[in-house]
Amino acid sequence: MRASLLQIDVNETESVDSRRVRVASLVREQAGADLVVLPELWTTGAFAYEGFGAEAEPLEGPTYEVMAKAASDAGVWLHAGSIPERDPEGALYNTSLVFSPSGELAGAYRKIHRFGFDKGEAVLMGAGAELVTVRLPETTLGLATCYDLRFPELFRGLVDAGAETLVLAAGWPERRRSHWTLLAQARAVENQAYVLACGTAGTHAGVPQAGHSIVVDPWGEVLAEAGSGEEVLTVEFDPGRVGVTREQFPALKDRVLGLETPRR
Repeated sequence: MRASLLQIDVNETESVDSRRVRVASLVREQAGADLVVLPELWTTGAFAYEGFGAEAEPLEGPTYEVMAKAASDAGVWLHAGSIPERDPEGALYNTSLVFSPSGELAGAYRKIHRFGFDKGEAVLMGAGAELVTVRLPETTLGLATCYDLRFPELFRGLVDAGAETLVLAAGWPERRRSHWTLLAQARAVENQAYVLACGTAGTHAGVPQAGHSIVVDPWGEVLAEAGSGEEVLTVEFDPGRVGVTREQFPALKDRVLGLETPRR
């Protein structure tokens, strides 16, 4: 499988509309890849809390339309990162969208763990309640977003639901970059799964972003890692290694404690 992670620079001098057009063009340039992944809240910036309300859009809003068309044009599976979604009742969610190569919506995940403690996303957005997996011809994706990375029970629930490749869209801050790498490798090792973690670059709302999007194999080995600026990180990996790893080192079969989590 060939995957391309688009580490987008969220520049405050660039309008949201302009960024949509630019990113759609980048997606189209990945024709030939099997999977393309975008970061969290790349339209607004993950730390630009003040703009969430003004930039929020319905699920099938402008970002949905532009990304569906880009996925279809490129003929790729597209994890289009996440958007600030406003539901019909007016509530906000941090929602990831996945499109098939025909441009159909294949999955939508509302971020479960909201960051900010007593401010920002944690108080402005609602929490998702369902784990989401998406079946591709080669592998099953498990969807997660940024702060979710700190909660291993979410990823174990995704594995129980059949996930073999864990895909994380993020806007991770530079000051905690060491945690980003450590946790991505930990989630891969403990779940014997690939981890594809795509973050943003640049600085938005005064917060420097970590960049360093990363792809980790089921043994925790780093297959590819980006730098700190805008970059397309492309890697080829064998989804069949997940099953082989789990058979050769069947640690998951020795689990004693379970986790009951709503899933679909």
